[in-house]
Amino acid sequence: MKRFAGMLFGLIGVVMGIALCAQTAAAQEWSQPWARERIAKSPRHSEWVTVKHDGRNVETLVVYPESKEKRPVVLVIHEIFGLSDWAQELADEVAAAGYIAVAPDLLSGMGPNGGRTKDFPAGSVTEAVSKLNPDQVTADLNAAADYSKKLPASNGKLYVAGFCWGGGQTFRFATNRGDLSAAFVFYGPPPAKDALSRIKAPVYGFYAGNDARIDATIPDTIAAMKAAGKTYEPVTYEGAGHGFMRAGETPDDTNPANKKAREDAWKRWKTLLAQ
Repeated sequence: MKRFAGMLFGLIGVVMGIALCAQTAAAQEWSQPWARERIAKSPRHSEWVTVKHDGRNVETLVVYPESKEKRPVVLVIHEIFGLSDWAQELADEVAAAGYIAVAPDLLSGMGPNGGRTKDFPAGSVTEAVSKLNPDQVTADLNAAADYSKKLPASNGKLYVAGFCWGGGQTFRFATNRGDLSAAFVFYGPPPAKDALSRIKAPVYGFYAGNDARIDATIPDTIAAMKAAGKTYEPVTYEGAGHGFMRAGETPDDTNPANKKAREDAWKRWKTLLAQ
């Protein structure tokens, strides 16, 4: 009887352990199982490469379109949630649209035991991203951009797009990179006004109607970009919330405005990329 009781308690412990692990995984900011399932079904070729610069190794996802011609590159800058499953699925969608998607994990080497986004414990990714050194971010992005332009499948044309935290980094990167064909800022804040004069590429903004924090920056940014003689074209999608590009395809999102905003933003983005 004691032996049976011991086995029973052991079994209960195993079950509880499995449940706890499942809860922990669900709590990871970077984990979206539905996005991972879509990636697994993608017919496009993707690979992880290590981009090296200044003693750093930046683990970078590259997804190729199904094309016989050389194609432009879209440098994808992830959200504050790191290079999440959704960010990787977004890169695959960019490739589906006909572009080489290059998505660096800017937390490379910053995680436990030198890991990247997926190696951080639950609840710590956003803090780690928010504390990244801006100069390191710029250096990582420049290295990824330089690498991507040399890809045999690249035609040398370079775009950058980012979301949330990555949207702000996209706008800032446009002040530091002179060979961009365009920058696509999804609900991210602008850089310092005195840096706007360095921008050479047109900047296209995608904003949510229900995002007062970011939307409050738009009027001053319009004025500052106009004063600097730069192209800045923001569009606001009414009823959508911050992060609508992710929320608009999340299976359990209940706001139909997010789905519509995502569809409309994708249509606009593809049109701009094709110009």
